[in-house]
Parts: sequence; C-alpha cells; structure tokens
Amino acid sequence: MMTTLKRLIATVLIPCMAFAGVPLTAQAAMVSTEQAMVTPAGDANRDRVSAFFNRADVQTALQAQGVDANAAIERVQAMSDTEVAQLADRVDQAPAGAGVVGILFTVFLVLLVTDILGLTAVFPFTRSIR
Repeated sequence: MMTTLKRLIATVLIPCMAFAGVPLTAQAAMVSTEQAMVTPAGDANRDRVSAFFNRADVQTALQAQGVDANAAIERVQAMSDTEVAQLADRVDQAPAGAGVVGILFTVFLVLLVTDILGLTAVFPFTRSIR
C-alpha cells in the first residue's frame, strides 16, 4: 500500500518538476490611442444600469433608503466606464429574489436530510434510515 502511494506521488511529481523550469513566453504589441480609448461596452453598461434604476421596485427601494432615483441615475452618468462596468456586473450577479430562492432551497435540503435521518417527519415521500 505504501509503495503504491509513493509510486503515485513520484509519478505525479516527476512531470511537475520537469516542466517547472520551462520559461513562459509573453507577447507585447503597440496599442494606438484610438484602440485604447474605444469602449464599446461602456454605453451598453450605462444603459443597463440606468434601466435597472428605472424599475419601479428599485425606485421604491431607493426611496425607502432616502435616495432620489433621478439623483442615482445622474450619479451613474457621472461615473467612469470602469465603475459603471463593475456596477453592471453586480446588477447582473444579484437578480431580484435570488436570495429568497436560495434560502428556500437550503431549508428544503436541510429538512430532507433530517427527514431521511429520521429526526423529523416532514415529507411523506422519504423513508427513514432508522
């Protein structure tokens, strides 16, 4: 058993050590000012974030926090393209109601496992292991 484990480790480590000394290559090129200044996604991100702030539920939540929705949209227009891209990513990653679905799914799994273990009797379709 121990000899097999040592052989397995040696078999994995030999190629790793052999390729550790191989230099990695990099490429460089000149970038023109026009190429660096072009941000085609900047306007799309601004439109997406502005559309998010124009939704009725978001405006209600903003007003509950004491923020005027028009002021928030004006601040988005004043942001840099990088900041707007980060905000657009956050808007995409956190859709409305996603947290509730995740919490309900977690509660369902916990109840299902405890039901299978015989600690609870919530679901009629499970059989206890006890």
